[in-house]
Amino acid sequence: MNKYELAIVINGKVETEVKEATLEKIKGYVERFGGTISEVDDWGKRRLAYEIEKVKEGFYYFIKFESASDSPAEIEKRIRIMEPVLRFLFRRLED
Repeated sequence: MNKYELAIVINGKVETEVKEATLEKIKGYVERFGGTISEVDDWGKRRLAYEIEKVKEGFYYFIKFESASDSPAEIEKRIRIMEPVLRFLFRRLED
């Protein structure tokens, strides 16, 4: 099992319900592909470094989890098509 961190930026213009549903869906993907979430760090609404699709603010989340090495690729396939997600990044953490 490898340790990973998933950074997510959700569109700052979406409703609270949409934001929470998106985060729950992503956490569900992590668990569905054999991951165990150890920590979810909510940074709240922040200004983006540059505009993305005419959006200036986003909600930042960092999810730390353990999973097999093929899980991030499967999770990425699903996150890539989620409309409220502006950006995401997987990072493998050192053991």
